[in-house]
Amino acid sequence: MNTREGEGQMPPPQGSSLDLDQSLRELPLPTPPPIGGELAAELDRMAPAEPRRPWIDFARVFAVSLVYGAALLAYFTLRRDLHGLPRSWVIGYGLAWLVGFSALSWAALVPPRGGVMPRWRAAGIGAVLASVVFVIAGLVFHESGPGSVHLGLAHVARGYRCLELGVASALVPVVLGALFLRGALPVGARWAAAGLGAAGGSLGGLVLHLHCPIADGWHVGLIHGGVVGISAILAAALAPRAMER
Repeated sequence: MNTREGEGQMPPPQGSSLDLDQSLRELPLPTPPPIGGELAAELDRMAPAEPRRPWIDFARVFAVSLVYGAALLAYFTLRRDLHGLPRSWVIGYGLAWLVGFSALSWAALVPPRGGVMPRWRAAGIGAVLASVVFVIAGLVFHESGPGSVHLGLAHVARGYRCLELGVASALVPVVLGALFLRGALPVGARWAAAGLGAAGGSLGGLVLHLHCPIADGWHVGLIHGGVVGISAILAAALAPRAMER
C-alpha cells in the first residue's frame, strides 16, 4: 500500500532553540541585595595573607633560642665543676640536648615535602619519647668530678630551682614557635604545641647541663630530664590558644 511522504509525522515545532536563547538573553538580570555595613567593613579590613616560610621560621626559632639560652648561661654562670668532668660526656650529652631541641622544633614547624601542615603527629610522638628518654638517660648516664655536688634521692625535691630555670629556658622557643604556627594547624595544634614544649625543654636541659653542678643521677634524670615532659605538658595546655588566628 502506497503512502504519501511525510504522512503521519509530527509537524516541526514553531520557533527554534536560537530564538529561545535570544529570549533568555533579553531577560533583565536580578539585582543583588546590598551587603551589610559590618560585612563591608570586614571586607575593607582584609589584606593578602603572607605565605608561611617554614624553614625561615625554624631558623629564627633556632637562632633566637640559642642566643636566649646563652644569655641565661651568662647570667647564671657555668657550672663550677665543668673543668673536672669527662670532656666526651660534656660534649656528647650536650649534643644530645641540642639534637633533641633541633629535631623537635623542626618536626613542629616544618611540613613534609609537598605538604602544608607541619608534622604534628611526629612532634607529639617525639615529645613523649624525648620526655622518657632524657629521664632514663639522666638516671643512667651521669658523671661527676671535683667540685660536683651530691644530694641523694632524699633531697631530689631541692631541685625545684633547676625546674624553674629549665622551664624558663623553654619560654622563648615555645612562644616564637606558637606565633609562627598561627592559623597553620586546623587539627593537631595540641600535639604540635607539645612538640614545641619538649623542644624548649631540651633547650632548658642543655642550659642546666652547663650550669648545674649537681651530679646525682636522680637529679639529672628526674629534674633535668623532667623539664622536657613538664614543658611539653604546659605548652600543650597553653600554646594552642596562641596558634589560633
